[in-house]
Amino acid sequence: MPPVFAHGALRLYLLALLEAGPKHGYELIKALGERFGGTYSPSAGTIYPRLGKLEEEGLVATETEGRRTKYLITDAGRAELDSRRDELANVEDTISASVRRLADNLREDIRTNMRGLRADLAATAEAARTSASSAHLRSRTMGHTPESQRMLKEAELLVQSFRDDIRVELRQYGASQSLTPLTLETVRTVLDQARISIRNTLHH
Repeated sequence: MPPVFAHGALRLYLLALLEAGPKHGYELIKALGERFGGTYSPSAGTIYPRLGKLEEEGLVATETEGRRTKYLITDAGRAELDSRRDELANVEDTISASVRRLADNLREDIRTNMRGLRADLAATAEAARTSASSAHLRSRTMGHTPESQRMLKEAELLVQSFRDDIRVELRQYGASQSLTPLTLETVRTVLDQARISIRNTLHH
């Protein structure tokens, strides 16, 4: 995949983010992730060395808040930014193009994964139908036996447990980062395929 930022573009964009106000390193990483709609998030190993270089050049200053460091743009940093507004506009255009490219790549990955998932679900459903066919025939002759009631209850508990587990996972995910449209679409597609497979098994 081509680099998200061309040479020198990231340091310029960091100055633009700091122009809006002082930020911690984590806040800069989060702001970049939000600008890319969740399709890209720079690592600390990418951001902090560039912030250090900007500080060496006198374009950025730091303040200590407890154990955290806040970065501020200096007058020299603002002058640098003002002299390169046209270049910054090009960086914004490049980011927009990168977002579209990364989103296209993610959608293709999702489509590929969905094809594999559908095949796995179909195979699992077919195996379940095969293994359950004899039990289904017996249950029709036996009626609502205690054993069939027990298995029904167990199936309901499995569904309930799955729902509870996924809700916990979603809440933990949402507490640390924003849910992207692509992630939501993946969840929706997976659940739709699971629903179809279960219905096909029940009505086979």
